[in-house]
Amino acid sequence: MTEESACPSLVASGSLRVESIPFSRIPDQSKLFITYQTDRQSLRRFYPNAPDTLDDIVRFAKQVTAAYVLDRNEVADALAALNNGIQAGERVAAAIERLRDPATVAVFTGQQSGLFGGPLYTIFKALTAIKAAAELTRTGTPTVAMFWAATEDHDFDEVASVTIAGRDAPVRLTYLNEDAKETPVGKHILTSEIERLLAELEPDLQPTEFTREAIAQLRDSWTPGEGFGRAFLRQLAKQLGCFGMIFVDPQDAALKRLSAPIMGLAAENAARITSEIQKRDLALSEAGLHRQVLVEDDYFPLFWETEDGIRTPLRLTRDGVRARAINRTFSIEEIVKAIAEEPHRFSAGVMLRAVVQDFLFPTALYVGGAAEIAYFAQSGAAYEVLGRPATPIMHRQSFTMVEPRHQRTLDAYGLTFDDVFEDREAVMARVVEKVIGKDAARLFAEVEEEVNIELRKLDEYFAAVDPTLAANLATRRRKILYHIAALRTKAYHSEIRRNADADRRLRRVFDELYPAGALQERTLNIVGLIDRYGIDVIDWIYSAIDLDDRGHRVVYL
Repeated sequence: MTEESACPSLVASGSLRVESIPFSRIPDQSKLFITYQTDRQSLRRFYPNAPDTLDDIVRFAKQVTAAYVLDRNEVADALAALNNGIQAGERVAAAIERLRDPATVAVFTGQQSGLFGGPLYTIFKALTAIKAAAELTRTGTPTVAMFWAATEDHDFDEVASVTIAGRDAPVRLTYLNEDAKETPVGKHILTSEIERLLAELEPDLQPTEFTREAIAQLRDSWTPGEGFGRAFLRQLAKQLGCFGMIFVDPQDAALKRLSAPIMGLAAENAARITSEIQKRDLALSEAGLHRQVLVEDDYFPLFWETEDGIRTPLRLTRDGVRARAINRTFSIEEIVKAIAEEPHRFSAGVMLRAVVQDFLFPTALYVGGAAEIAYFAQSGAAYEVLGRPATPIMHRQSFTMVEPRHQRTLDAYGLTFDDVFEDREAVMARVVEKVIGKDAARLFAEVEEEVNIELRKLDEYFAAVDPTLAANLATRRRKILYHIAALRTKAYHSEIRRNADADRRLRRVFDELYPAGALQERTLNIVGLIDRYGIDVIDWIYSAIDLDDRGHRVVYL
């Protein structure tokens, strides 16, 4: 099979075309998210430190360095050991050394450990954090970029599948896990199943000069015997280590020990945390905004790992804290003591995760998605209860990558990028009418017009003879026109199928630009882009970041 050159020189020369689309034009965006992107001042009661400019983050950074209490050398030593273990590289090691300086702060982001790196927005989050850290450093605030891999989450099915744009169509891969236990995702050990997936993927990729590199990068990271979370981090280190991004695995024993004081404090104040979050939820509801997480009366902000490795929620009761997995109730004092003695068995729930992260590291900014912005509206209550300033959050850069093949299809059929947000059938109908089936469209229009002309004659007759029959005719007219419309739809489908090239190209545009009715970044994975453009595509994405742009950026490669 002939290899296809991706011709990276054109894009690398700085000729990327980027346009910005307001999120209000994209379906299914929440009111809270749209408001955060367009009018943060109106949400100050939920986001007291929401940044409007880089200067806001600089001012917050000074509070962070003044209030940071952990031994930076101890933290840096733990990070050095962790990042050496995933071969993160010299630039990451240098960034960790900078973190020892009392003046240095961090820009954080994070994501669940997803198969082969998970969705594209994982990379977009990381690159946004890297860009923000670089901008802060440039303005005189020494800053490192850090990535928190949510290896403690236990919903393995949520991260076990990946979709990669292949040669002919997107390829969906699923890691079949034989261990059904709800152990933390990061602790799942890869089996030969991972080799099966890689063997299945390779022939489905578009063969280019970069295919071997794309597959080799995965094979070097995802190997039998490796932990799922560690494989995820190894892949990210290969893709982002050159930027000096520091990687964090919250399951690391040294970091667990360092986080014990804030987890113990959260346990002691669990009832207050729950109460204050519920007050936030009520305020959000009264403002017509949604809550991302349902926090019930028995909510407890920590999870506990049983002796056999099961991550189980704890529940607050009148008698103490109940662990359902072992049918046992602990007193708050017992939980606090256990945290001090066995911190490795405890992990933060979603409302506490950012607080633990920002206790461990001098965080001046968090980069997250729309869901995380919603989380922060609630979790800010936990910051207040624990006496900590709520960390500012910025939305990650949001991208759709429009490749030349997509643009050629859009141009050929008279479409624009915004058309992918519409109903697929309606767009297909327009393509038939305007491009590939003009004769059929004209025929149906003529028939419809003739039917209406003849029915109007009957209408005039019935109006004069028997008005009740005129009403009956109106009902039948609607049915006749409905059936003609149904026949038109079937005819258009036939026209599309008859034109196999148009059918294939249009389906590919929808499947890769707006798959399953959601933004590309939420479904597709970076490997498809690396396969077609090489690892440099990550640099191109970085160059397309504009931290001042709060819209969705469409990048034309």
